[in-house]
Amino acid sequence: MDSKKILEEIRENIDMVIAHDVPLGKSLWKALLGIHPADIADFLTEISKKHAQALFMAIPKSLRLAVFEELSDAMKITMLDCMSEHEQVEAFQMLSADELTDLFDMFSDEELKTYLNLLHKKDREKVLALLQFAPESAGGIMHTDVLSLREDFTVEKSIKLIQRLRLKRDVHQQIFVTDRFNKLLGHINLEDLVLQKPAHRIESFTRKNELVARADEDQEGIASKMVHYGLMTVPVIDKNNYFLGVIPSETLVDVLVEEASEDVQKMAALTPIKQPYFEVSFFRLLYERGYILVGLLLAESFSGTIMRVHEASLNAFLLSFVPMLISAGGNTSSQTSAVAIQGMASGEIGFFNMLRFLRREFYMAFFLALLLSITAFMRVFFTSGVVWESIVISLALGMIVMVSVTLGSAIPFILKRFNVDPAFSAGPFLATLMDILGILIYCYLIKILLF
Repeated sequence: MDSKKILEEIRENIDMVIAHDVPLGKSLWKALLGIHPADIADFLTEISKKHAQALFMAIPKSLRLAVFEELSDAMKITMLDCMSEHEQVEAFQMLSADELTDLFDMFSDEELKTYLNLLHKKDREKVLALLQFAPESAGGIMHTDVLSLREDFTVEKSIKLIQRLRLKRDVHQQIFVTDRFNKLLGHINLEDLVLQKPAHRIESFTRKNELVARADEDQEGIASKMVHYGLMTVPVIDKNNYFLGVIPSETLVDVLVEEASEDVQKMAALTPIKQPYFEVSFFRLLYERGYILVGLLLAESFSGTIMRVHEASLNAFLLSFVPMLISAGGNTSSQTSAVAIQGMASGEIGFFNMLRFLRREFYMAFFLALLLSITAFMRVFFTSGVVWESIVISLALGMIVMVSVTLGSAIPFILKRFNVDPAFSAGPFLATLMDILGILIYCYLIKILLF
């Protein structure tokens, strides 16, 4: 049976499954134990906290630890609450130092002190060292339990070292090389250890690193460079060039997904929320969405104020085209800002070619304004027969489109200059601004040309 159908049946009979003391409960319990830990972890987030904790504690220890590893940080905290101190220690041992650091970032100072005391001294030192880095920096996302080789090692010695440590350290396609002081020198490829003679020293075929990340660099910038250069792993160093760890391909994927999710939320005028939807309280979601919408609502009310000031100039015929004008402005600005944001995120567009981009968008604005103005004139004139009103409406639309494209292409650069994510320039914020400016342009053109 499909795992989704099994989990749905388990949800409907959750109490029987936890107790597994009746035939149906036993059958579903046996089916549950055969499901992948990642699917069980997702299932636990979809049921009540009480049932999730009871089901988690009921499953065998080996599976329980595997499921714990797959849980989100928020769910890990929920499950730690119902585990004994010994079980907590075992759960922590399943996580790497960087995963522990991400988890511990969510604890209060008092909780952090308590849980740190459960770790072995060596693990505790690693976690404390990683906690000094910002969560979204290269140092905050790097893996520290990785194998590196000394430049003076021979191929034979390196292979023996890998064989001894293969279950304790991550071994990647690229193995980074350091000197005796642990300063980064370069890298070798894993296959080099097979192709080179046993007596050759690592330094004799060490390659230069194409990209090196500083521990304090932002994760988004590093991920973008990794994609640009087609790299699967990148070494992380401190300001003195000491080797700290690596950012592997699986972390790159996580960062890209996280950054893409954040950009989508920002473009929708939402403060990014890193936790899964159902793990965020209803009232927090209400607050995060509500206060922005209230602000945009109040800002949008200026459109009504402008129309009241110019109500003597606006007859019923001219008013009927207001939705068309402000819609065109919002659509054009959102379209332009999306192009700019996507280009900046991929590294294709930046300050190095900003003038070229803005010049290209200016020409785009002119021709879009011309195209839409002609379309608007034909729409108004052939349905109403009035000439001057048709001219005013088409001119207003052209000016609105010009302003929309200009702002949509320029604002992302302005925000970037002030270290604000350009994604905030898209969506409701820019659409609201263009609604206000669109009404203002329309009303003043009517006042100047028709009265």
